[in-house]
Amino acid sequence: MKITSLGAAKTVTGSQHLIEVNGYRILLDCGLFQGKRKESFELNRQCPCDGKDIDAIILSHAHIDHSGNIPCRAKNQFQGDIICTSATRDLCAIMLMDSAYLQEKDVEYVNRKREKQGKNLFEPLYTKEDVVNALQHFIGMGYDHKRKIFPGVELTLVDAGHMLGSAHIILDIQDDDSGKPVRLVFSGDIGRPDIPIIRDPHPITEGADILIIESTYGNRTHPPYPEAEKELKRIVSETTKRGGVLLIPAFAVGRTQQIVYALHKLFAAGELPEIPIYVDSPLATRATEIFRLHPEVYDEEIRNFMLQDKNNNPFGFETIKYTGSVTESKALSSSDKPAIIISASGMMEGGRILHHLKSRIEDPKNTILITGWQAPYTLGRRIVDGEKTIKIYGEEYNAKAKVEVITGFSGHADREGLLAWAGAMKKKPRQTFVVHGEEASAEALAKTLQSELGFTSVHIPETHETFTV
Repeated sequence: MKITSLGAAKTVTGSQHLIEVNGYRILLDCGLFQGKRKESFELNRQCPCDGKDIDAIILSHAHIDHSGNIPCRAKNQFQGDIICTSATRDLCAIMLMDSAYLQEKDVEYVNRKREKQGKNLFEPLYTKEDVVNALQHFIGMGYDHKRKIFPGVELTLVDAGHMLGSAHIILDIQDDDSGKPVRLVFSGDIGRPDIPIIRDPHPITEGADILIIESTYGNRTHPPYPEAEKELKRIVSETTKRGGVLLIPAFAVGRTQQIVYALHKLFAAGELPEIPIYVDSPLATRATEIFRLHPEVYDEEIRNFMLQDKNNNPFGFETIKYTGSVTESKALSSSDKPAIIISASGMMEGGRILHHLKSRIEDPKNTILITGWQAPYTLGRRIVDGEKTIKIYGEEYNAKAKVEVITGFSGHADREGLLAWAGAMKKKPRQTFVVHGEEASAEALAKTLQSELGFTSVHIPETHETFTV
């Protein structure tokens, strides 16, 4: 059996891990690289995109850095199954279509410049038609049900607690090469215990022979989740007293719903000022509808909240409005009245949030609240790093708005969470591969797995490095 990391090696994006066993080629995740627009554009054009040499794709969850390359594979003769949970399939239906739209728009922008320079024009990585074709290959699967996908290869999906529909992937393999049974576990992104909406990550107590584990926060810890809600309350209150607007750039799937639910709880408790709240992201609006369709993955807290809430809707209450049209978004962008505006993209590399930033970044009354990890070189990272002059759509703006950062909303396990999840394994893996983390995080987790948990043979793969196991 061979393992090759095609992405998410010493980085947190582009998750793709190829398993070659018993004559079959199985891809665990099929993600795009995200981050600085020009850099990610070039990386994605170099990313493996051939589909005919892949027999199946197993998807841990719907985030684009884990799913976004699927239509490219489908465009290039992929004919196998794409297996994931039903919630992941539903989210991919909207997220991949949105990704295709962005691919087409980005190429239009680049081609206008290339045409003036007399250069050859690019084609988008994929189109909306390619997404439709890809969606025909999706197969939904429930948690904790073992399924034979190839001779000698059985698949089980286990709740990862990271986002709606996220899963740990277990492959129980009768390896033809060694003649022995092998259990391979791919963690996907491991969620945090005790955060609202979805259930806690499920430990794989039986253990594994081969483990592929994420390391996003392998060298950091999060404050307790309740602290994040307290901080949110404080920031809303202080911004409102200044007469300002609170801008919250948020990932459309997962983070937006977390923040809306947190605001709903504050509203229900009478702890929120009288201030209008807007979710200005078409993708976030569609994703929220899918969250409503999957109460089977909710945790006990949100179920109890729904029983007590008169709206019976964790993502809707009296002062919140989901804007739809461009006209509504433009009117909101030009308004100077106090408000909370939640908009995508989370790293501020595109989307409606940029128009709101243009209108408000130069006014110290306003607040920009960062609630998620910001990739190096992105606009979000530059704002977090305190750069005084910011470029938006090629124009320079003085960054005078107050910047706040809350890390407690993260859907990723921190160092302690990763160790607790791995440490629950009764059978320690004989080989472990640490992926999906910047180099410092991956190295820190790898060392700790060995020193504290006694794991042996721990590797941090390079991109395209192949291991025979």
